[in-house]
Amino acid sequence: MKSSGLRHGWTTGACATAATKAAYTALLTGEFPDPVAITLPKGQQPAFALAAEELTARAGVLAAGGRAAVPPRPASAMAAVVKDAGDDPDVTHGALIRSTVRAGEPGAGVVFRAGPGVGTVTKAGLPLPVGEPAINPVPRQMIRDAVAEVAAAHGGSGDVVVEISVDHGEEIARSTWNPRLGILGGLSILGTTGIVVPYSCSAWIDSIRRGVDVARAAGRTHVAGCTGSTSEKVAVAVHGLPEDALLDMGDFAGAVLKYLKRHPVPRLTIAGGFAKLSKLAAGHLDLHSARSQVDKGYLAELARRGGADGALAEAVAAANTGLEAVQLCRAAGVPLGDLVAEAARATALGVLVGSPVAVDVICIDRAGTVVGRAEPLGP
Repeated sequence: MKSSGLRHGWTTGACATAATKAAYTALLTGEFPDPVAITLPKGQQPAFALAAEELTARAGVLAAGGRAAVPPRPASAMAAVVKDAGDDPDVTHGALIRSTVRAGEPGAGVVFRAGPGVGTVTKAGLPLPVGEPAINPVPRQMIRDAVAEVAAAHGGSGDVVVEISVDHGEEIARSTWNPRLGILGGLSILGTTGIVVPYSCSAWIDSIRRGVDVARAAGRTHVAGCTGSTSEKVAVAVHGLPEDALLDMGDFAGAVLKYLKRHPVPRLTIAGGFAKLSKLAAGHLDLHSARSQVDKGYLAELARRGGADGALAEAVAAANTGLEAVQLCRAAGVPLGDLVAEAARATALGVLVGSPVAVDVICIDRAGTVVGRAEPLGP
């Protein structure tokens, strides 16, 4: 990040931890620490400014004469932190993460609740049981550690109910994988390090993995990794797959293949635009334009293998785009689309080697027309 000049940010889990630490401190002392420092899993200790704070008082018990026999004390405390994702294009950047803390049952420890804008797990296969708030394991542990720290410092029991909420979280969640993964009602509280690395796309890759987990838990034997919404529609039309069998692969073909190697599903369909899948055919696992390019010389060589003469091969090598290359070959009866699909299948099987996953590939043009197919290889 220093060499790139990009600014890092903080995960929703780190923000929720900071808000919880501030709120629990106020519940015990009546004062909110601002800024509030937390310890991340790797030892870093960032400090967070509070964007909102609120103490809700509990009435004291009155003795004779109207004097308080038991002094009033807070019933709950709420603190909020604005998520700063740094220079990462994160949909939760700027979201207000709130934590409301109140006393829990003695011996219960930290009990988590989903407030407005935080989702609830409704499907098996995620790292949390069905019915639990979508607050992932690492953020939960960070929050528990923060609660324990505050309890030790201020004489608390550590038995608390922690309710995490996100302003407008249900609306923001529509731009995430949560509805497809069965996380309903809002966002997930995420993060394994507490730090958002710009353009690492770790959240997208994590969503791919959770998508595989949900499909496996639902008993799916066939999943599809698709580069976009058009290829997804084609995969559904061709194979009739349900929504929870669809993986929004985007440019991360390697993430899909490497995770399926460790957590296999009997069949994988890879569906995408011809140009992107030509990169996979050439051996690239990251299909983003900044990290791999369409190799038209490679396409020309494939065209020669498919029967193209010298003039056509030269035209393919000089084509403006991969799509133009495939159109030239289709007009000449050379099955470049099928050859790319077969080579993409070979790349995928090379990653999956040793894992019982059959692969087929569907290449499409921008309109969603299938321009190349490769069926699973026989036994």
